[in-house]
Amino acid sequence: MYGSLDISTSGMTAQRARMAAIAANIANRSTILDDKGNVNPYRARHVIFAPGDPSASTAEGKALGVHVAQIELDKGEFNYRWDPTNPYAIKKGDKQGYVPEPNINPVIEQLNAMEASRAYEANVVAAETTKQMIAQALRLLA
Repeated sequence: MYGSLDISTSGMTAQRARMAAIAANIANRSTILDDKGNVNPYRARHVIFAPGDPSASTAEGKALGVHVAQIELDKGEFNYRWDPTNPYAIKKGDKQGYVPEPNINPVIEQLNAMEASRAYEANVVAAETTKQMIAQALRLLA
């Protein structure tokens, strides 16, 4: 009876996790040092969804909804900015004089945030509609 509500709420939870990863990406788009002070630019995080609910106790319940399977680090190449006077610039090699920066494109992140926000809103509307249909069915039965 509440399967469609489970689907909508699991979708909202998953999109909330996606928005948190996007917010972290945007917040760290200029972070080039790790926690030990070494040059190690922040890598973008991407949320990977999977069908079903791994915490469900029955096989039938596992088919409903979606969950966050994992959060992956983007293995793409870092962005580089020419700044030979920067103390963090690469000293030797073909990228000498370039400062490595996170592999985050703020325009793409903003588009992903808009998409996640709209998906969250769609799940809210679906949950509200389901609640209204259940309430109407109970009124008809009473």
